[in-house]
Order: sequence, then structure tokens, then C-alpha cells
Amino acid sequence: MTKKTSEPVRLGGELISSQVVEQLLQELRSGAFQTAEHLPPELELASRLNVSRTVVRDALSELEREGYVERVRGIGTVINRDVVNLHRRMDQKFEFNRMIEATGHHPNSDDLRVTRRPADAENAAALDLVPNTPVVYICRRILADNKPVLFSTDILPCSLFGQTRMDSIDFSRPIFEILNEECGIQITSTVTHVRAAVGDPVVRRALALTRDQALLELSETCYSRLCRPIMRCRTFYTDFFDFALVRKLM
Repeated sequence: MTKKTSEPVRLGGELISSQVVEQLLQELRSGAFQTAEHLPPELELASRLNVSRTVVRDALSELEREGYVERVRGIGTVINRDVVNLHRRMDQKFEFNRMIEATGHHPNSDDLRVTRRPADAENAAALDLVPNTPVVYICRRILADNKPVLFSTDILPCSLFGQTRMDSIDFSRPIFEILNEECGIQITSTVTHVRAAVGDPVVRRALALTRDQALLELSETCYSRLCRPIMRCRTFYTDFFDFALVRKLM
């Protein structure tokens, strides 16, 4: 299958620093730094990781922006252990299959519906499309083992898939993975609206909710590089999930 090439290639330095971020997070959680209060100096980290000091500095800047560390003159790079140990952060890109796996349960889907429809006015405006442009709706119920825990609807322009036949795509996979592998697109940012919701009868039945159970609704518009709107997502989460939000105040 030929991948689409509409997205620019990441720069080498950016890719390396991202890899260093992931490596340091792993070391902070379960490796050499899992009990440390501070990270070593930049030069020592650069030698340890076999990268330049510039790459280390960029990686530490990213870790600081995400709240994992604070760099304090005269003290060094202080680790926020509470933030490091968070695994379900609403302020970061997350994928619900991984969140379910992190709780020790097996994620699976037993109700997947993929339909092609003309975009209504709201979705066309959000995705910068002409009204009635063909879009694909991917609706799914996700379970943790045998327990229904969320119901999601993803809406994407059919044009993203080029000449690829829709019936040849395994839509049970995570949607970010599908976009990356089938369309050559990476989601880099989202605008998310969060609210408590009742959910319509179809969603409530699918999630086997009792009368007194509420839902958390996340409505998102997802963007690729150059601020291009790619997808809309509407997801209803049950109280199986416990989200955290890290806010940088300074």
C-alpha cells in the first residue's frame, strides 16, 4: 500500500530529542532514576545517552513544559515524582487502549460501525470542508475485559484515504495508528471541550449504565502540522476512567 506524503518529514534533531524524552521518562518511572530526586547535569546526561548537550537541553525543556521536572538555578533539575507517576493525563495526547492496559485490563471492541455520509454543516465547518463532502463515521464501543467503558465516534474526510478501499482497513485499531499508517498523518494538537453528560439512550444502553451514572464527554477537533483540521472525535467515558490534568502556572 502506498502511503500518502502530504505531511512534512520531522527534522532529525526533533526526532532525536523526542526519543530522549521517552527514554528519560522510562528511566524516571522504572529505570535508573526511578527513586532519584534530581536528574544529573546536562553534560553527564549527554554522555550517558550518547547525544549532544543541545539535544539533552531540548529534551529537558520538553519535560519541564510537561511538568515532569523543574530546572532551578543553583539546584539543578528537580523531579516532580507525582507527575511522573501519572498515566492518564487529559492535557496530553492519550489513546484509550493504552489507558485500559495501564489498569491491568484487556481493551477490545465488540460493536464497530463504519459508515460513509455527507458532512453536515457543523462538521464541514470544523474540518474546513465544503458541506456534503463525504466523511467516514467510525463508531465503536470499547470494553475493558468484558466491561463496557466508553463509546466513541470519529469523523474524518474520506479524501484522507486516497484510493485505499475502506473495506480493506482494520478500523478496530486505534484511530491515531490508522491515520499514521494508512494516511501518513500525525495528529499534533487537539482542541478539547469537556463536560458532564447524560448521553442519549443508544449510548447509555451500549455502556450498560444504571440510572444514576453520569458520563464524561470529550468533544475534540484534531489537527496535524500547519494547523490543518483532520478529525472530529466525540467520546463518552464511564467512571472506569480517572483523568488527571497538569497545569503549569508559571
